[in-house]
Amino acid sequence: MDNKEVIEVVAKACDDKQAEDIVALNMQDVSLMADYFLICHGSNERQVQAIARAIKESMDETDIHVKRMEGFEQARWILVDLNDIVCHIFHKDERNYYNLERLWGDASRVDLHIAGNRS
Repeated sequence: MDNKEVIEVVAKACDDKQAEDIVALNMQDVSLMADYFLICHGSNERQVQAIARAIKESMDETDIHVKRMEGFEQARWILVDLNDIVCHIFHKDERNYYNLERLWGDASRVDLHIAGNRS
């Protein structure tokens, strides 16, 4: 499975848990830390944790190893490291504050094929 296919699987897992404003950024030309960022948010801590769990479960089903998950207990900003893909699951307040899309504004957006991308 290539990275674009993995991004779609991750985005679907997020969408299944009603993650809002799911955005994927192609970081290959702007950063050495990852090829892609996936960014989304939930409206409360429990939803943020549910989104992170869904990502982990979807990766387990496709035999992709989650290298690291940070911030799960506080559930204000959970980072899921999938090696070439880094998922940022924010609480809505933190997403507005950190605004990674603006910070990494030079990165191009990846078209995601998910049904209900809420914003």
